Amino acid sequence: MNRIDKKFRELKSQGQKAFIAFITAGDPDLKTTEALVLAFEKAGVDIIELGIPFSDPLADGPVIQASFLRALNKGTTLKKILEMVKRIRQKSSIPIALMTSYNPVLRFTEEKLVRACVDSGVDGLIIPDLPPEEAQILHCLAQHHDIATIFFVAPTTEDGRIWANTKASRGFVYYVSVTGITGSTQAIARTVVKKVEHIKLFTDKPVCVGFGISTPEQVKEIGRAADGVIVGSAIVKAIEKNKGNRNLVPAVSRYVSTLVKALR
Repeated sequence: MNRIDKKFRELKSQGQKAFIAFITAGDPDLKTTEALVLAFEKAGVDIIELGIPFSDPLADGPVIQASFLRALNKGTTLKKILEMVKRIRQKSSIPIALMTSYNPVLRFTEEKLVRACVDSGVDGLIIPDLPPEEAQILHCLAQHHDIATIFFVAPTTEDGRIWANTKASRGFVYYVSVTGITGSTQAIARTVVKKVEHIKLFTDKPVCVGFGISTPEQVKEIGRAADGVIVGSAIVKAIEKNKGNRNLVPAVSRYVSTLVKALR
């Protein structure tokens, strides 16, 4: 069973929700990213979402764009990220999904990427600019190798589209809590809760909420309705704040721990 599916099944049996942490791979460097993944697991994070740095992202705000630039300036590549995941797999079985624009996938090729994910131990792919109807080949390749393909639902998504995107999703459904770019505004918890309840009319797959979540209070409120809460920009901002600090990993992990505890 895919590690993502296994994790959600395990959490459901315990009456718990998933905490998903996004970090940019290679920010400030791959060695630190590897250490953060292992530290986050100890802090109670359930799933890691690794951002693949790209020079022209569509859905990411200034915080994550800046982290992409820092990672690219360090020479971070998709190949090196996959090698890092392979090293992590020698120490950890925490579920890991890659979040990437389609351009790096196109350059790498879909078939080669799926095979590399299997070889390195990646569990899922999240590609914001690749809708289900254009992802049929990748979806089939990923499904054949038990790699989850995770699609989005937004506040403006109409019911027909909700049905199509939730049907195509594997692992979980990613609900974007605000329109716009990552980190653009704080999530409005009550509105999000109502939307999650509506999405659940279309699917029995886990629905996880991301974009604009940064405080323990927001995590707690949204976790009442969602099956998982995703925090990205706020964690990336904490990494940037501690840039150059030799205690970066424990400092950021302490912040993440406060968010995890709010969900529990």
